[in-house]
Amino acid sequence: MDEDNLPRIRSDAASQLAKEALDTYSQDELMERIRLLEAEIARVKAHHAKAADHRKLADALFRPRESD
Repeated sequence: MDEDNLPRIRSDAASQLAKEALDTYSQDELMERIRLLEAEIARVKAHHAKAADHRKLADALFRPRESD
């Protein structure tokens, strides 16, 4: 079987991060972590918006035409 056709295994990084103990982090390290997480949220939101726009274009292209 072609490896490219196999489903990708995705780890749920957010769940793993949520389980991590934060007691050992300094305040500066926690603020850096927040900065990195906010940057990742922005990246995911931008990708979601791009995918939504792509979907809208595809839906418009393949939508059945209305009869006059």
